[in-house]
Amino acid sequence: MTEERFEFTAGAKKTLMIIGVIGVVLLVIGIITSMSGGHHEAGEHALNSLTSQSELVASADEGGAEAHGAEEGGHHGAATWLKRIYTNLWVNNVYFTGLAIIGLFFVAIQYAAQAGWSSGIKRIPLAMAHWLPIAGILMIATWFLVNHDVFHWTHASLYAPVEEGGDEIIQGKASLWYWPLEAGSFPIFYVLRMVIFFGLWILFFNWIKKEMLAEDIDGDVSHWYKARKYSAIFLVIFAVTSSIAAWDWIMSIDPHWFSTMFGWYVFASWWVNGLAVITLIVVALKSQGYLSIVNANHLHDIGKFVFGFSIFWTYIWFSQFLLIYYANIPEETVYFIQRLDSGNYKWVFFINLILNFFLPFLLLMTRDAKRHMSLLRLVCPIIIVGHWFDFYLMVTPGVMQTEGTFGLVEIGMATVFGVAFLFVTLSNLAKAPLFAKNHPMLKESLHHHI
Repeated sequence: MTEERFEFTAGAKKTLMIIGVIGVVLLVIGIITSMSGGHHEAGEHALNSLTSQSELVASADEGGAEAHGAEEGGHHGAATWLKRIYTNLWVNNVYFTGLAIIGLFFVAIQYAAQAGWSSGIKRIPLAMAHWLPIAGILMIATWFLVNHDVFHWTHASLYAPVEEGGDEIIQGKASLWYWPLEAGSFPIFYVLRMVIFFGLWILFFNWIKKEMLAEDIDGDVSHWYKARKYSAIFLVIFAVTSSIAAWDWIMSIDPHWFSTMFGWYVFASWWVNGLAVITLIVVALKSQGYLSIVNANHLHDIGKFVFGFSIFWTYIWFSQFLLIYYANIPEETVYFIQRLDSGNYKWVFFINLILNFFLPFLLLMTRDAKRHMSLLRLVCPIIIVGHWFDFYLMVTPGVMQTEGTFGLVEIGMATVFGVAFLFVTLSNLAKAPLFAKNHPMLKESLHHHI
């Protein structure tokens, strides 16, 4: 077959730039509005919420000392408007890091499974993975900026004796963050994990990318075998690192709470969201005359992935919720009470289910729906927005407590990140052919029929 290349036109770049400028304007207006809307310190509200949370826990295990520790452990943080910016920085960092790593994960799955049907679309998730180095820099830099306001456990006073205001529960988890240093000092173990995770992901991305692009130069099947070997190793590493990253980057925001299903939950949200982005780009390229290799059968396959893993996400969501609801243990239920009892988050809680389960399930239920670009073009943005709200709901209540809200700051920040991510993805997609004409399974993809 002849080589097919995507052209990232000046018009497309200009459109993205305009959207990015709109995002910046919305963000600035949102920040100014937030600043003028009140000057209460976020730490005071966090203290009230922490006190309520500790009282719930104390009633379950006679932890009067723990309640006292939470009261004394409240910290005077940044102003509410600034804490809101920090929260959105963290939400979008985690969200778009997920899109990048899922791009690499999708490629690795196809190689490890020796799948042929996807050989014509693998360059799209590979292009998404180019965000990984940027995500790593942003994540590490942002953590040093926001850590004391986003992560309650970073305050040194929590590691004092309980009678002096320390927090016994957080002290019990100190080694997760501070080992081998003293609790309350520099969380070297936590930061080191972050650096190692991104380092490994970027390393395997470069190795797999090198072999994939080499297929354009010659037809040596050794490139495919090497890519498969790297992919198999990466999948094992990803299984461990993605779960620990979920605990570190999101679950530790609520340090008194934990869920044994949380790693799976974050992965499920990342995965179906990444699938929706891949599908949307495939459909957009196909509608512009690219990807001649892709037919209705390929669309059906990726549509089934989106449909099936929307249900998988719902299964994980419901399993986590049901177990906590049924056990009714205060230190577990406080997580959902905080998100259901507050009017600031209750609507997000339910729209999360509507956007991420009910609409995708109903719209993609029939066989034909998964084969039509118009329906995929409708459902994928719903999922992409829905899972942004999912990560918003994971992060914001734990940071902002009762001060959480949704408005121009959130829309503007997400728009800026989204434009930057798309610019990186499309720029790199244009640097190589849309598919490798020497891929050993290309013929299988050309004759793919289901």
